[in-house]
Amino acid sequence: MTRYFKFIITFCSVILLFGCGIYSFTGASIPAGTKTFQVNYFQNNAMLIEPGLDRDFTNALTDLLLNQTNLDLVKSNGDLVYEGEITEYRISPTTATAENTAAQNRLTMSVNVRFYNKNSEDDFQEQRFSFFYDYDRNAQLIGPARDEAHEVLFERLTQDIFNATLAKW
Repeated sequence: MTRYFKFIITFCSVILLFGCGIYSFTGASIPAGTKTFQVNYFQNNAMLIEPGLDRDFTNALTDLLLNQTNLDLVKSNGDLVYEGEITEYRISPTTATAENTAAQNRLTMSVNVRFYNKNSEDDFQEQRFSFFYDYDRNAQLIGPARDEAHEVLFERLTQDIFNATLAKW
């Protein structure tokens, strides 16, 4: 029984390693010959300006690509190029109380992204990504509360961008 079990394990391992081609645990489908990427600065063009939001978002996208791919980051002439702008950053009430006041507020952030693959001119994509963070009406989005909101927004937006451009979901 042990010999049969070892054979099955070895066989399955060989199939998984060699039978599926190049495999990424993040689901990335990186085109052949791609070695580098660059993330250009995402300028904040939203009506509400949050200081440092543009820098922090650009860094969050860069960090995600570094962590989920084996590509090298370059400042120019990258094989893959990400650029765009923050188009929306707003706070709005989402639910009302019996007294006609906001029971909950929503922070919404939208980003317009342009993605280029310099090795394949057909691989161009421009898309808008948006996500929101709901919080209590009595809460102020300053300090740690703002940091938490940005972390949630950045995590979702950057993962959606990654999935749309490299995972092709």
